[in-house]
Amino acid sequence: MKTKCPKCNGLGSVVVDYRECDACGGTGYEDDAFDVGNHFKGVNSKAKAKFDLGSDQDIPCEACNGKGQVEVYDDCPHCKGTGQVNVCRDCGTLLDEKYDVCEECKEKRKVEKMKHDEYVARENEVRKVYVLDSLCKMGDLDQDKLYRGKITRIEHYGAFVSLNNNVWGLMRGDVSEYKVGEEIIVFITAIKSREGKIDLAPAYVSKYKLVRLTKSFPRTLIGKLEEKMGKMVRIDGEVQQIQQTSGPTIFTINDESGVTWVAAFDKAGERAYPEIEVGDAIQVVGDVNEHGGKTQIESQSIIKLSPEQSAKLHDLIDEALDKRAEPNDVDFLVKSDVLNRLKPKMREAAHKIRRAILDGRTILLRHHNDADGICAGVAMEKALIPLIEYANPSNDAQYYYFKRSPSKAPFYELEDVVKDLSFALEDQERHGQKLPLIVLLDNGSTEEDIVALMQAKIYDIEVVVIDHHSPGELLTTEIRDGEIVGATVAVDEYVDTHVNPYLVGGDSQLTAGALACEVAHIINPAVKDLIMHLPAVAALGDHAESGEVYQYLELAAQKGFTKEHLAQIAECVDFEAYFLRFMNGRGIMDTILAVDNLDKHDKMIDALYKEYLKRVDTQLKAAMPNIQKTQFENGIYFNVIDVEKYAHKFTFPAPGKTCGFVHDRIIKELGEDKPIVTLGHGPDFGVFRATDAVNEEYGFNVNDIVSVLAQKVPSAGIDGGGHECAGSIKYIEGLSEEVLSELLKEIQAMSKN
Repeated sequence: MKTKCPKCNGLGSVVVDYRECDACGGTGYEDDAFDVGNHFKGVNSKAKAKFDLGSDQDIPCEACNGKGQVEVYDDCPHCKGTGQVNVCRDCGTLLDEKYDVCEECKEKRKVEKMKHDEYVARENEVRKVYVLDSLCKMGDLDQDKLYRGKITRIEHYGAFVSLNNNVWGLMRGDVSEYKVGEEIIVFITAIKSREGKIDLAPAYVSKYKLVRLTKSFPRTLIGKLEEKMGKMVRIDGEVQQIQQTSGPTIFTINDESGVTWVAAFDKAGERAYPEIEVGDAIQVVGDVNEHGGKTQIESQSIIKLSPEQSAKLHDLIDEALDKRAEPNDVDFLVKSDVLNRLKPKMREAAHKIRRAILDGRTILLRHHNDADGICAGVAMEKALIPLIEYANPSNDAQYYYFKRSPSKAPFYELEDVVKDLSFALEDQERHGQKLPLIVLLDNGSTEEDIVALMQAKIYDIEVVVIDHHSPGELLTTEIRDGEIVGATVAVDEYVDTHVNPYLVGGDSQLTAGALACEVAHIINPAVKDLIMHLPAVAALGDHAESGEVYQYLELAAQKGFTKEHLAQIAECVDFEAYFLRFMNGRGIMDTILAVDNLDKHDKMIDALYKEYLKRVDTQLKAAMPNIQKTQFENGIYFNVIDVEKYAHKFTFPAPGKTCGFVHDRIIKELGEDKPIVTLGHGPDFGVFRATDAVNEEYGFNVNDIVSVLAQKVPSAGIDGGGHECAGSIKYIEGLSEEVLSELLKEIQAMSKN
C-alpha cells in the first residue's frame, strides 16, 4: 500500500550538497555601501531603517539566513521523487510496486486462513470461548484456545483487543467494521513473550459457550491455609453458606479438609457474585488473612466450576467427609444384648449427625420435655457443640449450627414441625444456610409422629429418631382409581435412621436418655465422663427397670451419685421443665444435671426439691380424697380421678404428672405386685398409668386400648398412645362419657394370660 516516504517525509527531494550564497557572496551579511545621492545600493528597507537609526550592526543575508551557504536538492532516491513508497499492508516492510503484502505476512495470512477455514469447517460445533479473570497474564494463554476480548483502540493497521486488564493484543488487517468497546471472539496467531506482544485474529464461530479461565495456581487445601498466611492461594470447595453484610459478602466454603470464610466485595452492602449459590462447587483465588482470630480469604476472583469439575469435586469431598464422619469404634457404657443388636443403627445415626456437622448443616434437636428427653438432649448437646465449634470458623458456630428445643408432647407435633420448618426456610432465605438435620429424641416413633414427619420430608430434610416408644403405623386414606381407600403408613417410611429397642426385640425399659447418651458417646468419646450419670437420671425419671438400668446406676455411683440423689435430680428436672415450657433451659439444666456449674448443683437441687415436694403434696391433698377406686371381677384395681375438677390447674404438677403421683401413692397402699390401673381424665383427654403386673398378666397396653376405642367410637376422633403402661388418649369432649364407658368395658373384659 502507498504511504508517505519516510526518507523525504513525502517531499520527493532531499539535500545532496551545499553552495556559496549568491546574495551575500558567502559572507552571510548584506552589503552596506551607498552613493552620494543618499541612494542605497544593495540594501533592503530593513537595512536602511537600521542605517537611518544610526546603527552600525551587520545585517544577516535573507537568502541564506546568515549561513553563507544554500542547499542543493535532488530527487529522493528512496521514492524516486514521488514522495510515496509502497509498503506491506500488514507489517510496513518496503515492497516492490507490484506487491501489497510481504512474503512473511503472506505466510502468516495463510496460517490465519488455514485456522479460519478450520473454524469455519467446525461451525456447527459448540466451541469453548475463554474469558480471562483479572489475575491471568500472558503466560496463562494457549494458542489453541478461543478468547473473548474487548476492542479498546482502532488504528489504520489494526485494532487493539483487551482480554483483561493485564493482557492485550493487536488484531491486524482491515478493522473498519469494528468499533471501540465492542466485544469480539479471537484466536492467537503468535505469542511474542520477549516483546510482551500477542498477535490476534478474529474467530468467526456461531455456536460457543463461555468458560472462565482463572489464574493457574496449584490448589491449596483449606486445612493448610494457616501455613499460607499473607500469600495468594487457590482453593476449590463447596459453598455451605452465603451471608450479606453491610460491607462484603461472606461465603462459607468447605472442602475435604476443612471449612473457611471467603470475603468478596463489589459494593458496600451489595451481593458479590450473585450467580454463586449454596451447594455450588467453586474455585476461589485470593489472599490468606486473619479476621476475628479466624483464617479468612480476601478473594480476587470466584468462579463456578464446570459440570465435569463440579461432579469430580463433589465426589472427592463426599468421599473424604464420609470418611471423616465415620465414628470411632467404642464400647457401650454398659453390657446389653439389646444395645449390641442396635449397634449398627446407632453407629449409622452417629455417622449422619457427624456428617451433617461437616456439611455445615444445622442440627435441630427435638426432645420430650421430661427428665428422660432432657437427659437425652443435654447429652447430645455436650457431645455435638465441641465438634461444631471445631468444624466451623464462626465464633458463634454453636448458635448458628445447633438448636435444642423441647416438645411438650411425647411425639413430634404439627405445631413443632411448623415452627422448625418455618425457621429453617427463613434461615435458608436470609442467611443462606442449608436445611437442617432433624434429630428427634424420646419422640418420633409413634403413629402420632407420622404427619409431622411427612411434612418434614416434603423438603427432603434428613431425620434421625432415637426413641423408646412402641413404633406404630398410621391408618390413612388415599384415592385409587377415583375411590377413597384405606392405607397404612409406617414411621420408617419418613425416617432416615431409626434407633428404637422395639426394632430389635427390646422394650421401653431401655430409655431414650440412655440410647441418646450411648450415641453421644459414639459421636464424641471425649464426653464419656461428663455424661455417664445421665442414663441413670433418665431411667429413674421414666421409672424404668432393667438390667441396663442397674448398670447405669453403678456407673453414676462411680461419680459419687447415690440413687436417691439421682431420683431427686430427675424430679427437679421435671419440675423446672414445667416452668421453662418451650425454652431449652441451657445453663439451668446443666446445673441441675451436674454437667456444668458444679459448685451450684447441690444448692440448686436443695432449693428446687423442697418446692417440688411442697407442690406435689398440695396437689395430692386435693386429689386423693376424690379418687374413685374399683376392683373388677378380673382382679384389676381400677382408679379414676377427674383431674379437671379435683386438681389445681395451671400449676405443677400438670394433669399427666398428677395422675402419676396418684398412681404411685396407690401402689404404696396396695403393693407393686398388684394389677393396678389409674386413669386421670378431663373433658377431652385421659392419662393412663399401670403397673407391670397388669401388662404381664393381662396384656395391658395403652396403644392397643387406644386403637380399640378408636374403632368402637369412630366419631370421637380418638388418638393417643405411649408406652405399654403409661400413655394418653384424646377425644371429642361431647363424647367423653361414651369413650370412658367403652374404656371401662375394655379393661373389665381383660383376662389373665
